[in-house]
Amino acid sequence: MTSAFTEASYENSLIELFINMGYDHVYGPDIERDYRNPLYMDVLEDSIQRINKGAPEEALTNALDKLKNFENASLVQKNQLFMDYLQNGIEARYHEKDGERTTRIYLADYRRPENNSFIIANQWTFIEHSEKRPDIVLFLNGIPIVIAELKSPSREEADASAAYRQLRNYMQEIPSLFIYNVNCVMSDQLISKAGTITSNEDRYMEWKTVDGSYENTQFAQFDTFFQGIYQKERLLDIIKNFVCFSDEGTNTFKIMAGYHQYFAVRKAIESTAKATKTDGKGGVFWHTQGSGKSLSMVFYAHLLQEKLESPTIVVITDRNDLDDQLYGQFAKCRAFLRQTPIQADSREHLKSLLAGRTANGIIFTTMQKFEESEEALSERRNIVVMADEAHRGHYGFERTSIQKDKGGHDIARIIKGTAQIIRNSLPNATYIGFTGTPISAKDRSTREVFGNYIDIYDMTQAVEDGATRPVYYESRVIRLKLDQATLKLIDQKYDQLAEETEPYVIEQSKKEMGQMEAILGADKTIESLVDDILDHYENHRANLLTGKAMIVAYSRPIAMKIYKRILALRPNWQEKVAVVMTSGNNDPEEWHKIIGNKTHKTELANKFKDNDSPLKIAIVVDM
Repeated sequence: MTSAFTEASYENSLIELFINMGYDHVYGPDIERDYRNPLYMDVLEDSIQRINKGAPEEALTNALDKLKNFENASLVQKNQLFMDYLQNGIEARYHEKDGERTTRIYLADYRRPENNSFIIANQWTFIEHSEKRPDIVLFLNGIPIVIAELKSPSREEADASAAYRQLRNYMQEIPSLFIYNVNCVMSDQLISKAGTITSNEDRYMEWKTVDGSYENTQFAQFDTFFQGIYQKERLLDIIKNFVCFSDEGTNTFKIMAGYHQYFAVRKAIESTAKATKTDGKGGVFWHTQGSGKSLSMVFYAHLLQEKLESPTIVVITDRNDLDDQLYGQFAKCRAFLRQTPIQADSREHLKSLLAGRTANGIIFTTMQKFEESEEALSERRNIVVMADEAHRGHYGFERTSIQKDKGGHDIARIIKGTAQIIRNSLPNATYIGFTGTPISAKDRSTREVFGNYIDIYDMTQAVEDGATRPVYYESRVIRLKLDQATLKLIDQKYDQLAEETEPYVIEQSKKEMGQMEAILGADKTIESLVDDILDHYENHRANLLTGKAMIVAYSRPIAMKIYKRILALRPNWQEKVAVVMTSGNNDPEEWHKIIGNKTHKTELANKFKDNDSPLKIAIVVDM
């Protein structure tokens, strides 16, 4: 790269790229306009009339007034309202002889891309608290939906990170321009990333493919990034179906799908649509843990409503805590989904929720509710079942289990799998599986239930993209002084866990669990374990990166023992270590102060994710 390739050269090459994609180009200083108005009014007024042909003039005026005037609120709140306008239209008033009427005025034509205006503008001056001139502004129908800040690839002191800092500065100095923002771009040609107005720099993402292929993504060029996101049809699709807000209570985050989420969800929609007319097997969606699978499920559910004309969606998990977590993510995005998800609290409740509608609805349930009976809950065809953690053996149809009778003889028992029971309950539904881990080669049951892979985004790809952190394994041996009988019992326990956990197995294992609890929770065992953890943490981990550590305990009582032992040895670590687990009705009273309620658990989880929080060590169980 020669020093002659300047920021201006890069800007010009980018403009040429967009012109080749069919965008019109304008040079900011050539346009006569109000520098304090973020909207390109001439283009906006022409576009809104063209898109809403035949709409009453009063309604168009009312819609434009709403678009230009936002009530006092934070930038994120204004942007959230604007995105609703952009995705769903503006409800506008007008008068007729018999009184006031309302209609919906649309800011974009999603069905006919050619009916929209796409403009790339450079050196577009805007004045608010100060005068600023972003490098590139993309206008959709006169609305400034993308702000791109460019840096020269030949200047070592100014890179993509400098572009990010400049974008954040713009949000302070010319915030009104960002009311209408869909996403922002920081680029120095070598690195190009997109994010939203709430994204930290590490949440800005590359877009590494134009067509959904994951090949050669490691060395994706800048044109792949811009063509991947900003092709006209693709950009409209992203705006309408792949941008949402997650309401986290005190904070609201704006989220745009990553390239792996976008293409996988699109494939899943097509696979599901085909399955509804054939065998009901929508396929398996494998995206590695930490790569945004829950949000992919939200985008999928949103898009499915339009594709299949408002089906009822049933989301199945295999544990209550997973049900709560996934339900929570959907609930945070309920405005985007345009309906509030519901948790079924019993089989009868689930049956009534299904019977009480002929379409729509996002219903969460655990698989255990299906096992309570084999009668059909609903025979409707417009039901789509989304199974989370679909790799688990629970979803099998039927298998043969060899058990011992009282005399010690082997007997064969045919066990009906949960998948068969769910199929009996919803015989005409379509099924799609979501998983964060690969299906083993010998696991035929998962494919029998859901079909083949729809999309694979594995750990290697996710780490390469920065979507997840790399995981390194270091083997450590701690001498717990367990005898051979104990070790044999542990081996048997792992063998048992590898099998499907049917109700009779749970009952059978309760006595064994008591033995395991006594062995692994013995005082000497806990002392050996905690001594080793403290030594390893203080000498090798406390001052590495953010110093965060997680201890996974065998059971809730053992988690509490580990916690108390750590504080007994390190009494000044009250803020440094915490137990993050669900409380139970029969917990000892002293536990309540430590575990707290559901809100406290969420606060601890947030603190653990916060690099600057004093909470460094989390003790968890089954998380």
